[in-house]
Amino acid sequence: MTIGEKVSYIKGLAEGLSLDDSTKEGKIIAAMLDVLSDIAENLSEVDDELNDIADVMTDMEESVADLEDIVYDIDDDDDDYDDEDEFADDLDELYETTCPACSNTIRFDYEQAAAGSMDCPNCGQHLEFELDDEGDAE
Repeated sequence: MTIGEKVSYIKGLAEGLSLDDSTKEGKIIAAMLDVLSDIAENLSEVDDELNDIADVMTDMEESVADLEDIVYDIDDDDDDYDDEDEFADDLDELYETTCPACSNTIRFDYEQAAAGSMDCPNCGQHLEFELDDEGDAE
């Protein structure tokens, strides 16, 4: 039920109760119902205008997206491989090795793997490794 319909319902209730407009209470209730009717009408107009604005904004967004595609020469069917994406994935990946001295399993990130060596945090043994083509540490 919309606000306008609710206000109409309340007006119908007031008429059904046969409120007397000549009394103080009746005058106040009648004035409140008039104000409620005006508010409901204004809200309905604002709602319609907002819907129109939303439609215009949707059209503008589509136009801007089309222009971006033209200006930046974006091809939606472009399946080129992006090396930067792979590098970003490598940065998030964790590597793992086992210390030959204490058999402790050590996990470390890409920066440590790229350094090629580290000391075992458990026993202090110096470990050397290199990244192979698959991105795993040895």
